[in-house]
Amino acid sequence: MIRKKTKKKTVAEKRNYAKKSLSNDVEKAMKRYLNDLNGHTPNKLHDIFLEEVEKPFLDVVMQYTDWNITHASTMLGMNRATLRNRLKKYKLD
Repeated sequence: MIRKKTKKKTVAEKRNYAKKSLSNDVEKAMKRYLNDLNGHTPNKLHDIFLEEVEKPFLDVVMQYTDWNITHASTMLGMNRATLRNRLKKYKLD
Protein backbone atom coordinates (compact mmCIF):
# COMPACT_ATOMS: atom_id res chain seq x y z
CA MET A 1 0.00 0.00 0.00
CA ILE A 2 1.41 3.38 -1.00
CA ARG A 3 0.69 6.31 1.23
CA LYS A 4 0.47 9.82 -0.10
CA LYS A 5 2.21 12.50 1.84
CA THR A 6 -0.31 14.95 3.15
CA LYS A 7 0.69 18.54 3.56
CA LYS A 8 0.27 19.81 7.10
CA LYS A 9 -2.22 22.64 7.35
CA THR A 10 -0.96 26.03 8.39
CA VAL A 11 -2.58 27.90 11.28
CA ALA A 12 -4.31 30.20 8.76
CA GLU A 13 -5.69 27.20 6.84
CA LYS A 14 -6.99 25.65 10.05
CA ARG A 15 -8.61 28.95 11.03
CA ASN A 16 -10.27 29.27 7.60
CA TYR A 17 -11.57 25.70 7.88
CA ALA A 18 -13.02 26.44 11.31
CA LYS A 19 -14.73 29.59 9.98
CA LYS A 20 -16.19 27.71 7.01
CA SER A 21 -17.30 24.85 9.23
CA LEU A 22 -19.01 27.17 11.71
CA SER A 23 -20.75 29.20 9.02
CA ASN A 24 -21.88 25.99 7.30
CA ASP A 25 -23.26 24.66 10.58
CA VAL A 26 -25.13 27.92 11.25
CA GLU A 27 -26.52 27.96 7.71
CA LYS A 28 -27.78 24.38 8.02
CA ALA A 29 -29.31 25.03 11.45
CA MET A 30 -31.10 28.17 10.25
CA LYS A 31 -32.49 26.42 7.18
CA ARG A 32 -33.71 23.56 9.38
CA TYR A 33 -35.24 26.02 11.87
CA LEU A 34 -37.09 27.98 9.17
CA ASN A 35 -38.25 24.77 7.50
CA ASP A 36 -39.62 23.50 10.82
CA LEU A 37 -41.81 26.62 11.12
CA ASN A 38 -44.11 25.15 8.45
CA GLY A 39 -44.81 28.50 6.81
CA HIS A 40 -45.16 30.53 10.00
CA THR A 41 -43.21 33.77 10.05
CA PRO A 42 -41.02 34.27 13.13
CA ASN A 43 -40.87 37.63 14.93
CA LYS A 44 -37.61 39.14 16.14
CA LEU A 45 -35.59 36.38 14.48
CA HIS A 46 -32.32 38.24 14.98
CA ASP A 47 -32.90 38.52 18.75
CA ILE A 48 -33.86 34.85 18.95
CA PHE A 49 -30.74 33.86 17.02
CA LEU A 50 -28.41 35.93 19.21
CA GLU A 51 -29.84 34.55 22.42
CA GLU A 52 -29.72 30.96 21.17
CA VAL A 53 -26.11 31.27 20.00
CA GLU A 54 -24.52 33.70 22.44
CA LYS A 55 -25.23 31.79 25.66
CA PRO A 56 -23.56 28.49 24.68
CA PHE A 57 -20.80 30.44 22.91
CA LEU A 58 -19.95 32.36 26.08
CA ASP A 59 -20.28 29.25 28.22
CA VAL A 60 -17.76 27.34 26.10
CA VAL A 61 -15.30 30.26 26.07
CA MET A 62 -15.59 30.67 29.83
CA GLN A 63 -14.98 26.94 30.38
CA TYR A 64 -11.99 27.10 28.00
CA THR A 65 -10.49 29.97 30.01
CA ASP A 66 -11.34 28.30 33.35
CA TRP A 67 -13.76 31.17 34.05
CA ASN A 68 -11.02 33.80 33.86
CA ILE A 69 -12.93 36.92 32.77
CA THR A 70 -9.79 38.85 31.83
CA HIS A 71 -8.51 36.05 29.59
CA ALA A 72 -11.97 35.44 28.08
CA SER A 73 -12.58 39.13 27.38
CA THR A 74 -9.22 39.34 25.61
CA MET A 75 -10.03 36.26 23.51
CA LEU A 76 -13.43 37.69 22.64
CA GLY A 77 -12.17 41.21 21.96
CA MET A 78 -14.73 42.43 24.45
CA ASN A 79 -14.56 44.78 27.42
CA ARG A 80 -14.52 42.91 30.76
CA ALA A 81 -17.54 44.84 32.04
CA THR A 82 -19.49 43.97 28.89
CA LEU A 83 -18.59 40.31 29.29
CA ARG A 84 -19.66 40.35 32.96
CA ASN A 85 -23.01 41.89 31.92
CA ARG A 86 -23.57 39.26 29.26
CA LEU A 87 -22.70 36.46 31.67
CA LYS A 88 -25.18 37.88 34.17
CA LYS A 89 -27.83 38.20 31.42
CA TYR A 90 -27.54 34.47 30.65
CA LYS A 91 -27.09 33.49 34.33
CA LEU A 92 -23.60 32.18 33.65
CA ASP A 93 -21.99 34.21 36.43
